[in-house]
Amino acid sequence: MKPDHIKRKLLIFSGRANKRLAQAIAKSTQRKLGDIQIENFSDGEIWIKYNENIRGTDVFLIQPTNSPSENLLELLIMIDAARRASASRITAVIPYFGYARQDRKDQPRVSIGAKLVANLITKAGANRVLTMDLHAPQIQGFFDIPLDHLYAASILIDHLKTNEKIKNLVVVSPDVGSISLAKAYARRLSCELAILNKRRPRPNKCQVTELIGRVDGKNALLVDDLVDTAGTLIEGIAALKTQGAKDIYVSCTHAILSGPAIERIQNSKIKKFFLTDTVYIPEKKLLDNMHILSVANQFGEAIKRIHLERSISDLFPVKEPTS
Repeated sequence: MKPDHIKRKLLIFSGRANKRLAQAIAKSTQRKLGDIQIENFSDGEIWIKYNENIRGTDVFLIQPTNSPSENLLELLIMIDAARRASASRITAVIPYFGYARQDRKDQPRVSIGAKLVANLITKAGANRVLTMDLHAPQIQGFFDIPLDHLYAASILIDHLKTNEKIKNLVVVSPDVGSISLAKAYARRLSCELAILNKRRPRPNKCQVTELIGRVDGKNALLVDDLVDTAGTLIEGIAALKTQGAKDIYVSCTHAILSGPAIERIQNSKIKKFFLTDTVYIPEKKLLDNMHILSVANQFGEAIKRIHLERSISDLFPVKEPTS
């Protein structure tokens, strides 16, 4: 007799936010994406229907929740439809968890948006969440359902070690919040660590106030979990150049690239920009110095392990950063 979790059929469906990644994830599990119909009424309302029987199945719904907010609403409706169609278990696969920067009350009278989104996903009917590189690790505790957290650092670092082999390298944390991530890079790349200290006068604006460490005459690798408007990135590059850094490299998981980001990166002195495909990047935003690494195999392996009730932590033989 097969255990119940193996008897359940595994089905993978995708929303519209990053269909390319979803197809790659399904392919890595040797499956095709399930048949789902997603449409908008003329007034913009989202309508979703599963065109195949999902009763009693183990369902994985792939949808990052980056802007526009319709992506989040689409995920919630997908979850609700799967619950009402009697899926046995529903796992929300969220390669990029939007609203993660709203993880605390840092000012009076503001929302903790990350907790609200966690509640919405749970109330919609998700039984489990699979995500990657949360901006704040404490967000895992916002969910009252199991959450599996993947790390893109293993993919990015392996590429840097195997394919780039940058000499005379120093890893730079763009702020104190990314120190653990930068330390993991520095340790596995066997190089020195530097830290930029900054302050934020207002959202999406930053000022570098000091540099801790030595970058003079070295090639610098700036590492962060996401790049949004690229303001922090450009300020960091300017500070490193002022301190005598040579070539500048950037590594990040989530390339949000909103507002003036592309223009800023285009006009910057970044030699190579390493990023992943957690967020769909339109062709018009792709630059010659960008190198995209796919997270599809890691998500695919995690999905198979969740389905078979096996360990996810075994995917990371070396302990990855926690903040």
